[in-house]
Amino acid sequence: MLTERQYAVVMAIVFEYIHTGEPVGSRSLSKKYLTRISAATIRNEMADLEEMGFITQPHTSAGRVPTSKAFRVYVDSILEGKRQKSPELADRLLDLKRQRADFEQLLVYSSQLLSRATHTVALAASAPLAQVRLERVEFVSIDLHHALLLVVLQGRLIHQKMLAFPCEMSRETLDEIARRINTIASGKPWDEVRDGLRTFLLKELDEVSESCRLAMTEIDGLVSAENFRFFTTGIHQILKLPDFQDIGRLQAILSLLEEEEALSRMVRRYSAKDGLNVVIGSEDPESGLGSFSALFSSYSGKGTRTVLGLIGPVRMDYEKAIAALETVWDGLSENGSN
Repeated sequence: MLTERQYAVVMAIVFEYIHTGEPVGSRSLSKKYLTRISAATIRNEMADLEEMGFITQPHTSAGRVPTSKAFRVYVDSILEGKRQKSPELADRLLDLKRQRADFEQLLVYSSQLLSRATHTVALAASAPLAQVRLERVEFVSIDLHHALLLVVLQGRLIHQKMLAFPCEMSRETLDEIARRINTIASGKPWDEVRDGLRTFLLKELDEVSESCRLAMTEIDGLVSAENFRFFTTGIHQILKLPDFQDIGRLQAILSLLEEEEALSRMVRRYSAKDGLNVVIGSEDPESGLGSFSALFSSYSGKGTRTVLGLIGPVRMDYEKAIAALETVWDGLSENGSN
């Protein structure tokens, strides 16, 4: 639990880092934000915050950089407060609606608006609300480290993918995993059983938990990719950010966007409930985001589930991004409910 002063220090560090991209020092905080607190006192608080995992020091002589844990405090404060909408974005979306554009056109245009306004990659996705039901899964053993995964959906084609396991997996073990999955999931909506099934397998088959995790991830990807249709835009927008002058980071986000199965898993994982969801960097290892953050807003109506999202650096301007996403989303939701 943060003290009131520690909370103020965390907020100031995150705000300064978002706007400068440079490690933050105690003297800067004392001069610009926490004028009633001495630099020495701030340094002491920063030392405690570093031990608590909220900040880190990239170099011995440098200031501090906020971690995903600190960004979470900052984002939660935004979500709990009263937020301003963007009149300019609302007006632009209204103009397009007056032209009687269909909903798919609105989605594409909305993602373009969001990308330009936030300098992030914008994602729009839509899927029918009809729930996908799993009929059965099978593993065809190739050798001790490889198997062909077969996923059969009710009323649909068979999907298949080759898996490479991190440990030896006998034919008997693969059959047991398939049996447990089919017992729990067969004939039931995948969305309703996925998370519980994952937890059950990891607990019950602890000795091969990593292989179970891999199998569940791939099954979820094959099932999820069945539904969503994606629109992404804004790669050129992130090139304007200093965070992506590093070719490694640029390649990482390009790889993420090229993997439709990974995108589909991410969208379904973080848009299961209506409303806004913010995923920050490495706070959830299974998100696949790494050094990026993502915002998702989702809505169900007229037989379709619709998702709008933003993907950008952990150091994105969350206040601006959240306001932009909510403004555009409100416009789309009104359109979808009329």
